[in-house]
Amino acid sequence: MNKLMLAAVLLVSLMGNAAMAVTDEVRDLLLQQLQKVDSRLLVKSIEDSALPGLYEVVLEGGDFLYMDQEGKHFVVGHLYEIDPEMGLVNLTEKAQDSMRVEVMAQVPVAEQIIYPAEGERKATIQVFTDVDCAYCRRLHGEVPELNKLGIQVNYLAFPRGGPNTATYNTMVSVWCGEGDERNELMDKVKGGQTISNKSCENSVLDQFQLGQSIGVNGTPAIVLESGALLPGYMPAARLAQTLGIN
Repeated sequence: MNKLMLAAVLLVSLMGNAAMAVTDEVRDLLLQQLQKVDSRLLVKSIEDSALPGLYEVVLEGGDFLYMDQEGKHFVVGHLYEIDPEMGLVNLTEKAQDSMRVEVMAQVPVAEQIIYPAEGERKATIQVFTDVDCAYCRRLHGEVPELNKLGIQVNYLAFPRGGPNTATYNTMVSVWCGEGDERNELMDKVKGGQTISNKSCENSVLDQFQLGQSIGVNGTPAIVLESGALLPGYMPAARLAQTLGIN
């Protein structure tokens, strides 16, 4: 069953149910039911959804579930709304975007490697990157063009193999650079050069885990100011068009 059909079935089955507040009792019940499914599940939030009688459950990994008030049934997927003006609106995606905006705003600027826009800054993108990823290197080669278009690029670390790998160690060395040195080190490793190993207090692991929590599972992963997540490489001209920049 596709997502649109699923939303329609849920709407028909729950039309008569009145919306209910998310009380502590309801949260506890839903948490208990989820624990029966898998005791390792970590819940980030439980809120009312746009569909009466259905609660929106966000897991720490960024997945969304929709559960009934008794916690006996749930669906995994996206919830849609048919809007008279906008047509089909993905409510789950909108909620995910809002969550990303909030989470990404908490990353200190000093912990990101920034390539500022030339002249007027028209947009900022935050890019989860892996220095050994071929498409990440391809995107990096277009950073000067993005900067000329007024797009600032903020890099965050996402070594795909996780900690204790050669790529992870290289990225630690990059993040251990001071000031503009980090940009120089990034340019070198993205260009295929090797750099000296460095060790310091760094945010590489934190950023990797942050990426996982908002749905990043590959690189490059581009987060827009709206919170939208664009997985994979996108040419500079197309990215500028997506951002509404000519």
